[in-house]
Amino acid sequence: MLAMNHVTKTFGTFRALDGLNLTVPQGAVYGLVGPNGAGKSTAIRLMTGVYRPDSGEVTLEGIPVFENPAVKSRLGYIPDEPFYFPTATLEDMRKFYKGIFGGFDDALFEKLGELFNLPRKSPIRRFSKGMQKQAAFQLTLSARQDVLLLDEPVDGLDPLMRRQVMSLILSDVAQRGVTVLISSHNLRELEDVCDHVGILDHGKMVLERSLADMQGLTHKLQLVGEAPKDLDVLHETVSGRLRTLIVRGQAWEVSTKVAAMKPAYFDLLPLSLEEIFIYELGGVNDAVKNILV
Repeated sequence: MLAMNHVTKTFGTFRALDGLNLTVPQGAVYGLVGPNGAGKSTAIRLMTGVYRPDSGEVTLEGIPVFENPAVKSRLGYIPDEPFYFPTATLEDMRKFYKGIFGGFDDALFEKLGELFNLPRKSPIRRFSKGMQKQAAFQLTLSARQDVLLLDEPVDGLDPLMRRQVMSLILSDVAQRGVTVLISSHNLRELEDVCDHVGILDHGKMVLERSLADMQGLTHKLQLVGEAPKDLDVLHETVSGRLRTLIVRGQAWEVSTKVAAMKPAYFDLLPLSLEEIFIYELGGVNDAVKNILV
């Protein structure tokens, strides 16, 4: 289990993380989502031990990550913009990774090389952004680490390669029990692969649950008639006689309460991860401004 307990991180007067609690269960695929500036990348850099927390602790299976080479060797990290030595080729980086990670799998590296088909002896800095991301996956997956921390991992990849990379990640989870944390703005894509989700805003955890629980506890209620007064309503709109409410609660409990009111019509619908994200952060109330009028 990878955990952050009451972690605070500041840069000058800016508080990037404010008492953040985060838990990634063993073998889970965890989606970390939030608006720009929420602190997602800072959280990942703390989890990899790049940053030291001002307070609180970051642990892997109860052992602190910062300044702990044994723990860090179990962590694979792909940032939004992967770093390579200025003149390094893919072959140079293979030798570098192999020297650092004792479990580096040369056979897997060759197999992934057939899939990605990247030049082995050309400087990586000449690769396109998508090719550099593919190189990062080829190297990181070949290192056979226990935990993968991925910051916007498929940004720059074409749709086919995005699907291929996600398939590789899920195969690693299924075969080796790898723990994966993915930070991404593509919520539709995360919904397909994640089993746990954390919503981060202003350096704090707004909501953290399994995806099944999250979607099972937030619903869209459409009805014609009166709604119970004791519903936990996040948002409500009215169009003629039809009322649409975003409500929290167990589906059976909400349905029972609404049915007792004997409305002319009602229906309870599931929400997508993107819709849950919007309503939990109150973004539905932020009007889209037309500055061209």
